Amino acid sequence: MTASTLAILFPYSAQTRDVTVRVSVSFLPEQSDPASRNWFWAYHIRLENGGQHDVQLLTRRWVIIDGRGTRHLVEGEGVVGEQPIIAPGQSYDYVSGCPLDTPTGSMEGSYQMVDADGALFDVAIPRFSLVGPEVTE
Repeated sequence: MTASTLAILFPYSAQTRDVTVRVSVSFLPEQSDPASRNWFWAYHIRLENGGQHDVQLLTRRWVIIDGRGTRHLVEGEGVVGEQPIIAPGQSYDYVSGCPLDTPTGSMEGSYQMVDADGALFDVAIPRFSLVGPEVTE
């Protein structure tokens, strides 16, 4: 994929060291119920290793901010049950979701990774918006 195609498909990106994190997000109306104050988004993450050595994702840390400004912290091992090793020049993709009880919010965070020398480092996940359809009351 070209850089311009990646920018269109993944409008949010951040680079830490040689690791680029790209994000796209979609509101899922079929899994949302605004009448019950439930909104749901899917997000697609692509991790790209632009370095010369393998890196492994160990943990994730998300800061989710709802439409009222309330911060929710989510931490855990790996992503979608995996702790992927990403070879040089390769990427790893996964899709997950976020429910909120407000029609808007945002997410950002970091992954803790380990390099080939065993050194731990944090990789930034860019802040991205969660925006549902207009709500009429």
